[in-house]
Amino acid sequence: MRTLLFVITVVLLGVSSTAQAQSDAISKYFSKYVDDERFTVVYISPKMFQLFDKLDINLDDAEANAIKEVVKDLRGLRILVAEENTMELYKEASQLINKKEYEVLMTVRNKGEESVDFLIKDNGGDIIDELLMIIGGPDDFVLMSFVGKIDINKISEMAKAFEEDDKE
Repeated sequence: MRTLLFVITVVLLGVSSTAQAQSDAISKYFSKYVDDERFTVVYISPKMFQLFDKLDINLDDAEANAIKEVVKDLRGLRILVAEENTMELYKEASQLINKKEYEVLMTVRNKGEESVDFLIKDNGGDIIDELLMIIGGPDDFVLMSFVGKIDINKISEMAKAFEEDDKE
């Protein structure tokens, strides 16, 4: 009986975590347009990031190691790009964002022509759970979502590695 209860609990937890992962607005938005031929779609799965972490990178290459450290905890990258109805798509995506879950990192507006929003979802501290970028303009719409554990300190180390390489 305990084994049966354990199996049922594990199955229910797996189903609820999968449902929760797919229930956020950006996942639904991405799913809505992923098969639409008007969009250019890029999806990098968690498995691809795991494979990248296993690459044998020269330890003397500070830039490559810094990138590897940042990328190893990512669970996915989703990108949608469209060149039609761009401002309507931008407005639709922007309205779907739960303002209680995401914090605006930066917003850029260019004379009413182009809008760029960077948002993050975090649990506080130095770890970002998702980095979201939405661009809407007269010529293109872009939605990009990095999901995973993005450590701000590791990004800072990566920037330093690139700066040091530029000085050489």
